[in-house]
Amino acid sequence: METDPDTTLINVVKTCNDHQLFRLTKFYRSRLEQTIEGVVDRVSSTLAIREFFTAEDHRKVIKLKEGGNRVDSSKVLLTLVMEKGSEARKVMWESLIDMRYALPKFYNILKDIQEHGPDSLDYWIAAKNLEQLPKSLEDVYQIHKETLRKKSERLRLNTILTDDAIQECQLLDRYTELTMVFSFRDRNLVEHELLARGQDHEKWRKECLLNIMEKIRPEELFFSSFSHNNSTSGCSAVVAGVPGIGKTTMVQKMVHDWATNKIYKCFRFVFIFKFRDLNAINCRITLKQLILDEYPYFVNNLDELWKNPECLLFIFDGLDEFKRKIGFTGGCTSLPACINTEEWCEVPDIVYSLIQHKLLPGCSVLVTTRPTALSLLEKANISIQAEILGFVSEERREYFCKFFNDPLVAENVFKYVKENEILYTLCYNPSYCWILGHSLGPFFIQKGRNAQQIPKTISQLYSYYIHNILRNHSREVQYPRLVMRKIGEMAYTGVSEKNIVFTSGDLIKYEIPPSQFLSGFVMELLEKDNSAQSVVYTFPHLTIQEFVAALTHYLKEDSGDVYTLLVKAHGTDDGRFEVFLRFVAGLSSPWSARPLEEFLEPFLSKTTHKVIDWIKETFEGELGPARSGGKKLLNMLHYLYEAQNTPLTRQVMNTVETLSFKGMHLNPVDCVVLSHILGNSEMIKDLDLGGCTVQSEGLQRLVPQLHRFHILRLDNNKLGDSGVNLLSDVLAKQDCKIQLLELKNNHLTASCAESLASALSMNCSLRYLYLGENQLRDAGVKTLAAILSHPNSAIQELELFSNRLGVSCVKDLATALEANQSLIALDVHSNSFEDSGVRTLSEVLRKPECNLKKIQLDCVGLTAIGTKELASALCVNCSLTVLYLNQNELGDTGVEQLFEALSKPGWQLEMLGLTKAGLTDSCTEHLVTVLGTMDSLTTLTLGQNCFTDKSIPAIRHLIMNHKCLQRIGLGWNQFSQAGMEQLESMRGIRSLVPDLTEDGSLPQCWQNFRKS
Repeated sequence: METDPDTTLINVVKTCNDHQLFRLTKFYRSRLEQTIEGVVDRVSSTLAIREFFTAEDHRKVIKLKEGGNRVDSSKVLLTLVMEKGSEARKVMWESLIDMRYALPKFYNILKDIQEHGPDSLDYWIAAKNLEQLPKSLEDVYQIHKETLRKKSERLRLNTILTDDAIQECQLLDRYTELTMVFSFRDRNLVEHELLARGQDHEKWRKECLLNIMEKIRPEELFFSSFSHNNSTSGCSAVVAGVPGIGKTTMVQKMVHDWATNKIYKCFRFVFIFKFRDLNAINCRITLKQLILDEYPYFVNNLDELWKNPECLLFIFDGLDEFKRKIGFTGGCTSLPACINTEEWCEVPDIVYSLIQHKLLPGCSVLVTTRPTALSLLEKANISIQAEILGFVSEERREYFCKFFNDPLVAENVFKYVKENEILYTLCYNPSYCWILGHSLGPFFIQKGRNAQQIPKTISQLYSYYIHNILRNHSREVQYPRLVMRKIGEMAYTGVSEKNIVFTSGDLIKYEIPPSQFLSGFVMELLEKDNSAQSVVYTFPHLTIQEFVAALTHYLKEDSGDVYTLLVKAHGTDDGRFEVFLRFVAGLSSPWSARPLEEFLEPFLSKTTHKVIDWIKETFEGELGPARSGGKKLLNMLHYLYEAQNTPLTRQVMNTVETLSFKGMHLNPVDCVVLSHILGNSEMIKDLDLGGCTVQSEGLQRLVPQLHRFHILRLDNNKLGDSGVNLLSDVLAKQDCKIQLLELKNNHLTASCAESLASALSMNCSLRYLYLGENQLRDAGVKTLAAILSHPNSAIQELELFSNRLGVSCVKDLATALEANQSLIALDVHSNSFEDSGVRTLSEVLRKPECNLKKIQLDCVGLTAIGTKELASALCVNCSLTVLYLNQNELGDTGVEQLFEALSKPGWQLEMLGLTKAGLTDSCTEHLVTVLGTMDSLTTLTLGQNCFTDKSIPAIRHLIMNHKCLQRIGLGWNQFSQAGMEQLESMRGIRSLVPDLTEDGSLPQCWQNFRKS
């Protein structure tokens, strides 16, 4: 049984002397600073109250926090705490323990201390103070550092904005810090990697701001509290990131910082290898020879080097590019693990043995990879996992400022990108920023460029990217169309086979001889990577490869089987063709084609027509009975958006009345696309975005179109109060047509009630309002009830279940029921009304002004006492058709009272819920007698009560003789096996379903409630 991690920490805080607690605080300092950011005011207040902080200390911390600088405020607080001594440190730790359940980051620290114990810091301290470097290694140490410094200090860049095809600059002049977080997501990522991060980007950024994800710096991957372990076997770390996110550049920066003595002084030697280079080694080799091939100056020093493996760091960059299997998955047929530096092994075995610490135990290993290759490391001995999120907030602006020499141009480009929702969302990725800089730069640098032509879609963006290359280099190639087509054919094969690294053999196969690299034109499209082992070529970014692959189909001499190709690609489920197909659709647009046709000659019109026909027919298929699901439909919307073909969009959307993406995750980019499509569709009446987690950011993109729908489902979307404030503006529009609005489980509080109530006062269309599973509480419902009490209110059905409501708001609801003649259905289950609240509602039910037909009072704390009042009201009011009282302690007494009322003539009750109501065999005869006279009853739930076999004859009688009963829930009672078989034998009588496995509880009943 696991012990509470708090116990370990509390003991440490209580028993540590000053020095021990000082060490603990210092060790976790960077993580504590992140933890404290969200609660810095509370921690500072505690220290001030306990008189460890002066009033001036507290003001200093709070001033920074209120100025929006939480990072500095937490740093200042930690600095002050360290200065104040052990008692202040104890108070800080104790205050954080009290808040631990609201601080996920701190809870991780607690678990870390529980796992390793406070004394395990000794290994970290020892590792930070390694023995002095032997004199025999001093010379090679200096040579190696100088070699890596020179290799890493320059950043090699392709450019299409100047005459030079390749530019080099100082790494430090262009490097922009990336946000990296501790740990990463699910490894079985099947969607297109770049889009996968795009879809989660806003969510992950919010989680970072809410102190869920822990940020980690490159210098904290080893010998820090993140890589905290008490083993001398060494540490293996993995950094994951999507294409273009900056993994290789980050590694280059790490190596440069090591070579210039800024980080990791504990490592005497760092060796870096690229997996793409290791692909060329197709024979056995020793670790010694592997190092000497790359760093020949170690020829006389390696034996001495091996004596202190804890001084060594091996970096392997780009696991996803490695074409051979490593033995972690058990599918490798190579030799057993290497245990000797001079043992002849296959390259995968050397990598495996280093990561698993079977070779040179004590050394450290860093591997970088794309998320799709993480599955290769599932069984590896990995000490630390991190993921690069890319740029957040001002990091994007900083990148453009460094990209352009002219600050004004940089600001104008950034402003344009920020105003374009799709482009800005993609700017978390440095490669996208690079492409944006090259594509948009000419519009802001060159005079006379038409601002109307600035790209808005991704296809247009890439079209101008290729256009700028062609404009600068087309004279160097006699037949640019032919060369582009051949490069595109190779790119398409790579997309089909999930290959991003090409060899000289690939170029020859597609008649692109390597000598062609004398042309700057081709140098812009393919990057040549020379190493001691091989020469390989890659596109600057995966999406450039996908764009060129799409472009090649427009450059062929005949349209051929392009239609069949598109059908096959769309039918592939692993996501490899998603972006490719978006580009194919986008290139059918004149806006995307014209810049390229200027240099590549006009596209074949037959191809364009076939692509448009494919979009049309595929879209119609996705809307038909054989549709393949929401993901494919969403992709089709992206195709339509990229095509920017308004007549086509209106034609294919003309027959669509219902559009549902229920349960799919929609990111802000998806919402921009959806908004564009909805703006060109006049027929859609029902939009279901339930469970799409669009949040307030995504909703903002959709707002301009939402007022046109009759049914709008936005449940389970984490909209929050800010999202409902946006919706309130929609509801307040004079031409708003929304009749049903679903807002269940959206983290709403009383704060949004006023804006929603104001909108309802001006809205004439809304009939059904569903606000269940929120946090409106009494204050929020009182505000809404005041508007619902208005005689002009048209609301017919209202859901307020699970809103933490109490007795104090019931009177306001009762007033609304009395005043509002249109309100006929009310669901308030799972609130704390108790008997007194139900008594207040009962008083309204007596009145002829109340038109309520359906009421759900499950789990409200009702007992036989309150049931008596309710029964009394029902003796007067026989108009209810739906009555749910599940999960209340009515008992036989309460039910007897209820059935006295239901025995009155005139009842048209259709649904009755008495699940888990404390009923026994004593009430069965009366229940069956009364219900037997109710010809209108179709649904009855009696699950989770105490009925035994004694009640079966009466229940059988009811089933046999009731003409309208369609469903009776009897699950989880106390029937014997023989009794259950008797009831089961009646299944099918007049299509009746005696349900013995379910209890007929809330979800299904509420569905019936709505349908009735």
